[in-house]
Parts: sequence; C-alpha cells; structure tokens
Amino acid sequence: MEQGTVVKSTGSWYQVQMADDSVLDCRIVGKFRLEGQKITNPVAVGDRVEVERSEKEDNGTIRNILPRRNYVVRQSPRRRHDLHLLASNIDQAIVIMTITQPDLKQGFIDRFLLMTEPYEIPAIIVFNKADLYDTGHVGVFEYLRDIYGHIGYQAILVSALEGQGIPELKALLKDKTTLITGQSGVGKSTLVNAVEPDLELRTQELSDYSGKGQHTTTFAEMHALREGGAIIDTPGIKSLSFIHLEPMDVAHNFKEFFKYSEDCKFGGNCLHRSEPGCAVRDAVESEELSVLRYENYLTILEEVEDQNYWERHKGI
Repeated sequence: MEQGTVVKSTGSWYQVQMADDSVLDCRIVGKFRLEGQKITNPVAVGDRVEVERSEKEDNGTIRNILPRRNYVVRQSPRRRHDLHLLASNIDQAIVIMTITQPDLKQGFIDRFLLMTEPYEIPAIIVFNKADLYDTGHVGVFEYLRDIYGHIGYQAILVSALEGQGIPELKALLKDKTTLITGQSGVGKSTLVNAVEPDLELRTQELSDYSGKGQHTTTFAEMHALREGGAIIDTPGIKSLSFIHLEPMDVAHNFKEFFKYSEDCKFGGNCLHRSEPGCAVRDAVESEELSVLRYENYLTILEEVEDQNYWERHKGI
C-alpha cells in the first residue's frame, strides 16, 4: 500500500494526493469512528492515509487512516447526534468575519474558538470587507482586536477587493497548512482568490432578497499555495453547536477563564456562574476579563446543559 494526503472530500469519494503528485479518486472500506463517537465523514481533508491502488491506477481504496496530530470537529448540521470532521493535521485555523454586509455575529467567533481550542490549534480572526467600514465599524474592529489580542488570538483587518491587509495575511499563511472557514456571505472565496489568484474559486454576492450569504464552497478542499503552505477551504457555516462537549469542557476551553479558575474557591470544578468565591466572576465585574466573552460563555454553557445527558452521550 501507498501513503497519501486527502485533499478533497465529497462525502462518498475522496481525492488523495500521492507521493508522485498523482491524485487518486478513492473510496473507503470499513467503519471508522472518532474517539468512540459517530462521525458523518470518517475521513477528513488533511488526513494521511494508506491507499491500495486499483488495477486501473487512477482510483483506489483507503484502507487505513494514519494517526492525526490534531483535527477540527463540529456538530453535524444535519444529524445533531453525530459529529462532522472539518479538517485534520493543520497548523492553524482562520475564521473570516465581517462587521457589516453581513452584520457582525460576534458570538460566532467564540464558538469557533471553542472548536479549535480543545486541540490547541492557533486561531486567527480575519475581518474582511474593510472597504465598507465607517469610523464606527473600525471602532468595533479595534475593540474586538484588543479583547482577543489580550488573550492570545490575533485579529487583522483586510479588504479582499482593495488589497488592504492581503500581504499580512499571505505572510501568516506561508509554509503552513491553514483551515479557513466562516459564515456565509463574509467573502471567504473572494478573499482566498485575493491571496492566491490562480485558484479562481467561485464567488457569489449576497442574496438581494434576504441580505444573507449563499454557500459557494460545496466540499472541503485543500489548495497548495505558490509561496509555500496550503489552505483548506470549507463550506460556509451557518451555526456551531456543541452537543459533544460537557459543561466543564466549555469552562476549560475559554482559556482566559481557565487561567483565573485557579483562584476560584472550587478550583477547576467551578463553572463560573453562581458558585461562591468565583475568581472569574470577580474578574469580569472588575473588567479584567471581557463581559462580552463571559456572556457568550454563559449562553453556550446553557445550551450544552439543556441537551440532557442521554442526548450528549448518544452514539458513544
């Protein structure tokens, strides 16, 4: 058998790039699970796999998935008790946001970070469409840049149409494998095209009727970058939920809260909500920690707790 890297997933077929740079269309055999949980797509873009070529030499069968050094997983949008693998073996992840057209959904940033933080994947927040921003919009960006920069996440401002921030973004992508995602309509494909014009990814304007974005990327796909590295482009994400997480997982992966929790009366078992002697709540009240992040944390925590134990453990 030969080894290769999965560069595209269509759900039933996988394109695997081999050592000789040939690309094979492959199917999988057997059932693969992720840490005991059901997954809708057992093989992810970025996976290193062992492939058995067919007699025709242009396709093959994936027989084995090599150990992953990390992965990004989300709750399946169609099968709420299952998980969906977005990508594996990545160096960093980027979420594309906008402050206008479409309007900012700040809570999505914290949900995205909750998707990457458990696997210690560095995350970058890119605010696109700077050419549309007025003074107020720029003020919102600077406010959020300060919040996330303070806790170790870089935020940059770019304009895919005018080229603002594109050299900085290219430097961040160089020689790294980067997952790129975002909600529909934020200009993800346009931005990727600005970074790597040869790709010519399909783009689509906001719907005139709804003012919302429309998906232009159908399947996850890895694209090599001329200056080194690769990006994994993913379909636009409408929402992120976390049925596979426990309440304490949420608490531990808001990393600035976890740091302060050492001083909580109940230490690592504190959910930072109504417990006495909570250092996190004290830090929020004194504005040492972001009220915005804390409110998003409480919302996610409530969602996770509302999904009863049986639901959260179904399929394990």
